[in-house]
Amino acid sequence: MIKLSTSFATLLVFSSLASVYASPAKVGETPTDSAGLLVATSKVELNKLAKKSHKLYFGSATDNFSGNNELADAAYKAILSDNKEFGQITPSNTMKWMYTEPERGVFNLTDAEEIVKFAKGNKQILRGHNCVWHSQLADWVTAGNFDAPTLASIVVTHCSTLVGHFKGDICTFPDSWDVINEPFNDDGTWRETVFYNTLNTSYIEIALRAARAADPAAKLYINDYNIDGTGAKSTAMINLVKSLKANNVPIDGVGLQGHLIVGQVPTDIEENIRQIAATGVEVAITELDIRMTLPVTAELLEQQKKDYETVVSACNAVPACIGITIWDYTDKYSWVPGVFAGQGAPLPWDENLVKKPAYDGIVEGFSKQ
Repeated sequence: MIKLSTSFATLLVFSSLASVYASPAKVGETPTDSAGLLVATSKVELNKLAKKSHKLYFGSATDNFSGNNELADAAYKAILSDNKEFGQITPSNTMKWMYTEPERGVFNLTDAEEIVKFAKGNKQILRGHNCVWHSQLADWVTAGNFDAPTLASIVVTHCSTLVGHFKGDICTFPDSWDVINEPFNDDGTWRETVFYNTLNTSYIEIALRAARAADPAAKLYINDYNIDGTGAKSTAMINLVKSLKANNVPIDGVGLQGHLIVGQVPTDIEENIRQIAATGVEVAITELDIRMTLPVTAELLEQQKKDYETVVSACNAVPACIGITIWDYTDKYSWVPGVFAGQGAPLPWDENLVKKPAYDGIVEGFSKQ
């Protein structure tokens, strides 16, 4: 009996999945999956293409917290480990406050460390996500009724500990921390959170300065959704960056999350990226997915392909847009169906780990100059 190596066995598993779910096309035919829907035709790896296009990376989020350990899925992990496909990794949940500091002053970084080890082992850039956010926040923070000096101290301790613990890991290949996540409402006003209500806007500066002190080499970002195109929310972000810079507060980048809808992608993404970059910061697309109303149809897949091309080509056109991260790479592990009823299929690989036409859209977006 021949004993297969673990890596070779994993490749056999994935090859078997691909043969089951993607039907080989005859000459002159377009390949389809087992349901008869179109699949990707491109053979170019995405991170390799992104770097050829002078971007720092093309990456993916992943997760490993209790009850959703994606890294235990061998076929999934084999694809994610390929740094020609993915040059960057973001932990989608395990660095958030409720997991990292569930009790005041008690830090649990075990799950986050697993993802750090995974990325370093594959020579993939790591993005820290995130330090200060109103959601997935430990109950003791929101229920503590802390006064301003105490809450400021709590923010400093949390940011300093989290960023400092991973110093050198996040920046082994220089990348970034999402220090502040989602500070604005969609109309550009400040989101009322425990941090804003207690500290007003000063919590932004407090967190950024703490992160800079903890790891001077890390790029520090503010990250938000619905700032992909121009509008009140994007303008608020631009004004915040200008204010921070005027007051010598460290800020290096703005993250456009990119949680978008098929057929409703903004047409002015490139213009918006240029306006943000004009403030003197870099820009990254940090959480890209483009969801559709189910069921999946050939028409929706074709539109999704065009939409991915639109987003990627916008980033590709602006040198200050340094990279793109998709919010996990497969529909199998997407957050969308659990939040948006009747919607899903937002990612370039389907639930069976087969590349969709969206993959070709990404390739075409990077190919535009």
